[in-house]
Amino acid sequence: MTDSKYFTTTKKGEIFELKAELNSDKKEKKKEAVKKVIASMTVGKDVSALFPDVVNCMQTDNLELKKLVYLYLMNYAKSQPDMAIMAVNTFVKDCEDPNPLIRALAVRTMGCIRVDKITEYLCEPLRKCLKDEDPYVRKTAAVCVAKLHDINAQLVEDQGFLDTLKDLISDSNPMILKHEMKVFFVKYNDPIYVKLEKLDIMIRLASQANIAQVLAELKEYATEVDVDFVRKAVRAIGRCAIKVEQSAERCVSTLLDLIQTKVNYVVQEAIVVIKDIFRKYPNKYESVIATLCENLDSLDEPEARAAMIWIVGEYAERIDNADELLESFLEGFHDESTQVQLQLLTAIVKLFLKKPTETQELVQQVLSLATQDSDNPDLRDRGYIYWRLLSTDPVAAKEVVLAEKPLISEETDLIEPTLLDELICHIGTLASVYHKPPSAFVEGSRGVQHKRLPPRSGSNESTESPDVTPSTAAQPTEQQPAVIPSQGDLLGDLLNLDLGPPVNVPPIPSSTVQMGAMDLLGGGLDSLIGAGYGTPAVVPTSLNAPLGGGLSDLFDLAGGMNMPSGSYVAPKTVWLPAAKAKGLEISGTFSRRMGHIYMDLSLMNKAMQVMTDFAIQFNRNSFGMAPAAPLQVNAPLAPNQTIEASLPLNTVGPVMKMDPLTNLQVAVKNNIDVFYFSCLYPINMLFVEDGKMDRQIFLATWKDIPNENEVQFQIKDCHLNADAVTNKLQSNNIFTVAKRNVEGQDMLYQSLKLTNGIWVLAELRIQPGNPNYTLSLKCRAPEVSQHVFQAYEIILKN
Repeated sequence: MTDSKYFTTTKKGEIFELKAELNSDKKEKKKEAVKKVIASMTVGKDVSALFPDVVNCMQTDNLELKKLVYLYLMNYAKSQPDMAIMAVNTFVKDCEDPNPLIRALAVRTMGCIRVDKITEYLCEPLRKCLKDEDPYVRKTAAVCVAKLHDINAQLVEDQGFLDTLKDLISDSNPMILKHEMKVFFVKYNDPIYVKLEKLDIMIRLASQANIAQVLAELKEYATEVDVDFVRKAVRAIGRCAIKVEQSAERCVSTLLDLIQTKVNYVVQEAIVVIKDIFRKYPNKYESVIATLCENLDSLDEPEARAAMIWIVGEYAERIDNADELLESFLEGFHDESTQVQLQLLTAIVKLFLKKPTETQELVQQVLSLATQDSDNPDLRDRGYIYWRLLSTDPVAAKEVVLAEKPLISEETDLIEPTLLDELICHIGTLASVYHKPPSAFVEGSRGVQHKRLPPRSGSNESTESPDVTPSTAAQPTEQQPAVIPSQGDLLGDLLNLDLGPPVNVPPIPSSTVQMGAMDLLGGGLDSLIGAGYGTPAVVPTSLNAPLGGGLSDLFDLAGGMNMPSGSYVAPKTVWLPAAKAKGLEISGTFSRRMGHIYMDLSLMNKAMQVMTDFAIQFNRNSFGMAPAAPLQVNAPLAPNQTIEASLPLNTVGPVMKMDPLTNLQVAVKNNIDVFYFSCLYPINMLFVEDGKMDRQIFLATWKDIPNENEVQFQIKDCHLNADAVTNKLQSNNIFTVAKRNVEGQDMLYQSLKLTNGIWVLAELRIQPGNPNYTLSLKCRAPEVSQHVFQAYEIILKN
């Protein structure tokens, strides 16, 4: 007879009869009664009056009956918290039962009962179960910790359960984490962004114990209809091969099976990842090269063509017709993308060094194409380097070009332990998505701290206060701020430009940025207030004027810092004409909003084909400007369509002095090619919100900066009074520290701070009725003064 009998309607005295059956001495009758109670509960009847009678049934060795009682408890404990306490002793006792299934059932049920009074008694049994000898019990206890954290996060931390969970991650029994892998298997109705994220998680969890399971899933995903998802799945197979060495052979076999499907985009992705496998395991899987060469004619994507060319060049001595294969690519050299051209140049040079007598004409042809017929500076430079090497010292050329290459590794294992510890403290925030600490992508955010993290070094919060006197402010600091390294080989940098997501650059505290040999602020501002300045420096005339009440009479402005409102944004200009980018036209400008820098772009498609897969990267620059997130172009860019995009930036990227100082070299990639352009960003984008200097520190700093660093400029045709000037400049983070009127002339003393910690002090003289202002700038980095003056002009005249 089926369980449907328990759902049949009974007479009026149902509760009374159930109560009697629950207290029966016969075990079978008691079990039947509990089943009837559960059936009534399932259809919505209120059977809470039977709570004490059902709880009494917990004292049994019958696992089925115990499960039913626990199910009843989970349903009614919240509405009957006082009575639920009656079950605590049984829970504690069951957590020590010889049967691991009962131990696991008890701890799982206690975790599901969301009652504070029960939670208090859960900690000790849970602690024991986390260290239980049975892996199933440990796994169930780990899940229970997560549920308990949802009820009372503070309790979990105080009891040390998080540390115990970390230990379980390295548990010798894979059962502990086995269930986690299945959780991340892709479902057919998952949104694409969820599918892609699940793939990444699966790779991170992949190990020798579960690799067979993972590969079976990935192979199935590679036959789906969603092209982007299939590509990512094929790449994931290659990443598994690189991460788990024991699985490499099985992964290569899986990739060869996928190549045999002859699905074009699957074949191309497979070739790209096999190239990486060759680099990870040299001289191990080269037997598959013949199969790869059979698909050479079907390759039409730059990355796949470049990967195949690399394989042919790297193993030219094993491929009889390597010269013919490379020559076939050479026929359309100028139509290839830069990525393919560079790879083809290197591959033919490798071939020449391995088979010089047979390929002399071929190498001369490619060198001529690269150096004489190409206008791409990267390609030209590499061609000249190879030409010079081959013509002067072939032995050295062989050592350079055919040098043993470093083995590649799977990127998921490259998170520094210290960074990992910090990211764990930020689980549940964007930091755990970007794999970066908040300070790397939230500029000016001093509140983003967790109690477990050490305080950020170099922080200068609360060091500038109107109440601080020179004697108390004099605290010399060993940390030296910011400078700009001298310019290096820019083309070499762009040659190796990575067009993936933003580079994971560690945050650089503003007071400790290293930008070269020159120290622009000496020991920092604090050291300028102490006794003894050495040789006295000249102070502005107005500051040397006799003062009745001392310095406090001069500095009579109200303290505090006002937030800027409406900083100036220049109109967009064309940075990349369509004629130089195969139909893609990029216009843009820079803006600073709410303490963050943005590159505001207009992308216009003047070509006849759809543009997709946009990515952006910057070369090293004077102030470490770098994308803080990937370029978001959410829809394909159709012909004659324009899309607006706002790219958030930060200033924690690699630093190198540029000429001019605010020059920014940019690379933009799409499905057609990679394009390069340069633009200038206004330096006021780098003026930070905490740039108002303390009054005493301003005076001491002005004295301490050498006279030769002072530069004067004329701002002409400006018709604003002193108050309007102050407000306009403050909206752009140029702060007025003091104001004084001398013989009818308004004197404004101002300060600003750049993102790398460089301070600039200013004296602005305004004569009522005279449209020409005099601006004096003092800074330990005089090369920025010209750009600051230009910022003053632009802000005041717009």
